[in-house]
Amino acid sequence: MALQEELTKQGNFLFKHRSYLPLIILIVGLAVFIDTQIKALNQSNVSMFESYTYLCLTTSLIGLFIRVITVGHSARRTSGRSTHKGQTADTLNKTGMYSLVRHPLYVGNFFMWLGVALLTENTWFIIAFIFFFMLYYERIMYAEEAFLRTKFKTQYLDWSKEVPAVVPSFKNYKKNSNPFNLKKVLRNEKNGLVALLLLFWLFECVRTCLQEKQLVLRLNWWFYAALLGILLYGLLKVLEKKNHLD
Repeated sequence: MALQEELTKQGNFLFKHRSYLPLIILIVGLAVFIDTQIKALNQSNVSMFESYTYLCLTTSLIGLFIRVITVGHSARRTSGRSTHKGQTADTLNKTGMYSLVRHPLYVGNFFMWLGVALLTENTWFIIAFIFFFMLYYERIMYAEEAFLRTKFKTQYLDWSKEVPAVVPSFKNYKKNSNPFNLKKVLRNEKNGLVALLLLFWLFECVRTCLQEKQLVLRLNWWFYAALLGILLYGLLKVLEKKNHLD
């Protein structure tokens, strides 16, 4: 198989299974975090976690904000989270975030999960995460662009000449052509929000247990944020099943 077809095949496979990336980050990152925290306790070092966490959360929320703006203004049947249908695009998004960068959703994903990777306070894991993310999504972007190039032909090629892949350029910004669709955002981005809140609470909970050397459940801000996220997710799932988010 030629390299071009091989990269496309790999990209389509990773696209359909891209929801597993956060799980990989969680399992490996949590193990690294536990090891870092244990070493810090044994060496009587003070962890930066208390204040540092808010920097990590801000990084993740920046990524979520990028996704919200992108999804909210995207055209119908584009910029979705579907993993079983494969690539779909009825139209080519070229305004708003898509006039700054060709893959704004993946830029948003990067910052969302970079915030989680930063929680480990481990420089080598953070560097490894960045390289892994680049390699992982490079294949997905390659397959996605091959699909769009085949479907939209010169329209896509002309647009891609003006808009960079992942590093934003503001010189050709075009105002969003579609109004903001809150229902689409709530339907598509509820998973990401609750996942972030749960992960940040989990890391804080693990750190507390390691410090106290026993199972401890603190009813702090992180706990209530995670609980609120779960309740919100449940409410949105009910509304989605009743077709109120269509």
